[in-house]
Amino acid sequence: MRLTKVVFTLARHIEQYAKYSPSSLSVKQFMDFGQNACEKDSFEFLRQELPVRLANIMKEINLLPADLLRMPSVVTVHKWYVDSFKDVLEFTDKDSGDSKVLQSFAVALDKIRNRHSDVVPTMAQGVLELSESVFVDNDTDDKIQYFLDRLYMSRIGIRMLINQHALLFGETLNQNKRHIGCIDPYCDVVDVVKDAYENARFLCERYYLASPDLKVAAINKKENGIPIQIVYVPSHLYHILFELFKNALRAVMEHHGTAAYSYPPVEVLVVKGDEDVTIKIMDRGGGMPRSTVPLLFKYTYSTAPRPSVGDATGTPLAGYGYGLPLSRLYARYLLGDLTITSCEGYGADAVIYLKALSSEANELLPVYNVSSCRHYTTPTFERDWFTTGDIKRLRANRNGSGK
Repeated sequence: MRLTKVVFTLARHIEQYAKYSPSSLSVKQFMDFGQNACEKDSFEFLRQELPVRLANIMKEINLLPADLLRMPSVVTVHKWYVDSFKDVLEFTDKDSGDSKVLQSFAVALDKIRNRHSDVVPTMAQGVLELSESVFVDNDTDDKIQYFLDRLYMSRIGIRMLINQHALLFGETLNQNKRHIGCIDPYCDVVDVVKDAYENARFLCERYYLASPDLKVAAINKKENGIPIQIVYVPSHLYHILFELFKNALRAVMEHHGTAAYSYPPVEVLVVKGDEDVTIKIMDRGGGMPRSTVPLLFKYTYSTAPRPSVGDATGTPLAGYGYGLPLSRLYARYLLGDLTITSCEGYGADAVIYLKALSSEANELLPVYNVSSCRHYTTPTFERDWFTTGDIKRLRANRNGSGK
């Protein structure tokens, strides 16, 4: 009886907080608060905002296909969110002027961050468990794709809030005195490009014993001759660039072969305009068919061998196909974007767009509402343009084969 009451109370709290939309903050707002940091104000904001963000995505977890919800890894992820929601609720009525309360809150946030550190690979394992146990049709696959984009974007936003609080008020001091939390007011884009390339190059040379060189060009339209700097989260930009360089270097090496005498360089163009900072990465790795490009951002697609359930070998996330989808989310989190175009037989271009102005770089966050519910409860619209290939694929899906 008591357990039933606790579960009912928790569900009521989730329902209550899910009625509110998350507060989307701009990089400028993060900066302004960080420069005039007050732990009490941060505590009061986070104890209201974190339950809202958690509740919004928890409501969507419950709308997932029943088969996916039963997967052990998905059950684990759901439990993590429930536990974190309860941890934050513990501070709802606590005195924000009590230093012990603030210290306990910092400990709780650190616990939540550590608990959610493996959400991405664990959820990936859950999707893999589903695909190896039942046939996943296109409609279910679309719903999973939609949900994962929102789950991981929510996670990026929650970690941003927690990291800011921890770096500003936690016991671990920020290693870079210039940074405001995890934001660099003078993030040198070319420096991050070179850093990401060097680390990707290290992996490439370790595996292929060689690597293409890097050529970088920068054009600052606003301040000609001045290094391109923006107010940004360098760890996010590094994550995107490192993933793209890994793909580009691998493509060049495999397209030209390890016996080649030399390799064409990977070229990068960085341009700062009035609204955007654009980073274009160009490789001559042979490109890919145009039909493959839309698949690059699907979580269920990968060019690397997919791991089987329980496979603990290989590099983290290798074969899950999550590198590019997550990189695009990091770009879109602050209203940027990531696109890829291909010239089959020659190479591929990846273009990263970032907001040039910190006041316009706002968080993009998922909101639980009627529109989001509709994505889970209604079938994908029937296509009204067909080719012979489409009809064959539809018949194959109806027969239970994904071929």
